[in-house]
Amino acid sequence: MFKFRRGLLKSCAVALCGLVFLSAQAAPAPIKLALVEGLSGPFGNTGEAVFRNLIWAVERVNARGGVPLPDGKHQLALERYDSKGQNEEALSALRAAIDDGAQYILQGNSSATAAVLIDAITKHNDREPAKRVLLLNYAAVDPTLTNEKCSFWHFRFDAHAGMRMAALMAVFKDDAAVKSVYILGQDYSFGQAVAREAKRQLALQRPDVRVVGDELHPLGRVKDFIPYATKIKASGAQAVITGNFGNDLTLLVKAAREVGFEGKFYTFYGNALGAPAALGDAGVGKVIAVADWLPNTPTAQSQAFVQAFRQRFPKPADDYLHMRMQLMVEALAQAIEKAGTMDLIAVAASLEGANVSLYGQTGSMRAADHQFQQPLAVGSMDRQGTPGVKFDVEGSGYGFRVIKQTSAAQAEMPTTCKMQRPG
Repeated sequence: MFKFRRGLLKSCAVALCGLVFLSAQAAPAPIKLALVEGLSGPFGNTGEAVFRNLIWAVERVNARGGVPLPDGKHQLALERYDSKGQNEEALSALRAAIDDGAQYILQGNSSATAAVLIDAITKHNDREPAKRVLLLNYAAVDPTLTNEKCSFWHFRFDAHAGMRMAALMAVFKDDAAVKSVYILGQDYSFGQAVAREAKRQLALQRPDVRVVGDELHPLGRVKDFIPYATKIKASGAQAVITGNFGNDLTLLVKAAREVGFEGKFYTFYGNALGAPAALGDAGVGKVIAVADWLPNTPTAQSQAFVQAFRQRFPKPADDYLHMRMQLMVEALAQAIEKAGTMDLIAVAASLEGANVSLYGQTGSMRAADHQFQQPLAVGSMDRQGTPGVKFDVEGSGYGFRVIKQTSAAQAEMPTTCKMQRPG
């Protein structure tokens, strides 16, 4: 009897293991996403901020079961590849990600890197159609990437520099007190694009304003911005227009405070990553930032979005939330489901028609150039608790009041893209 029971238990265990094995075998393969980004070096903090946003978006899709396809629901799997902020490292990371089976490459914190990846991916997809990948861009905003350098394999989910500058200029044009500006940026494709757009749009919107300085500095290599801040102050500029981000921006605003510059900053990214805390009260009413969305957007849905993110990432240092990255992952999940297949040409064709909404924020992909169309917001720095500033950033005690909202239709710009589609 004992032998019979032991044999029965053994048989049941084997059967149970077999069921578990079959169940594991039956689980659909994950959809692999590869973050290729500078996760170390001078802009490592910006890369980590991106990762937090993307992993949160991936978790949300997976929490509802994943992406439904005919063979079942597929989970999203996000892997990190550190480009160290270097183009060659990014290309190595791309190759590693493809070898690991990634189908979607996510990158954004350098327009120069994005251009290199677009070229490499286009050539790779031509050579190896069985291993095609798409590039989803959340922050590389050089306008050329969806104009003369547009690619079927590249989708941009951030507003490009021209669109962002136009939203800033909608505020700047009414700032009658400012009669002189200093244009300062990082010396690569993005910084150059910001400078071009600033001068072009100033000539259209405020021809009375003098450009008293127009300068580019090395990207991520300047440790002391005092000489730049001193020149800005000496120029008599009443405002600085800059696309600087990350540590470059933080060091710049710190230096400006140290030399006693009292003008305004019209920025692309002045709303986080240390900049508000660096300026403190000196930045109140003087730092203007443009974004696709701001935490103090005055809707209940927007507030719920902020609170949900802060529940997931409660540390003040982790408080840098991007709506567009959430919309990007939602749009991808939607496109794969609509395509009903993992074939990347079908997914890309589906993504071209994406219309996505989350917490009241909406956006759509323009098929002509793969440029996402979405509302933009401009905010002014103020103390937390003042009207319109419920949320601060990074525990600094300072947040951004929304002072101008631009609809997607108002933000849209024409494109020169001549899309080459496969087949």
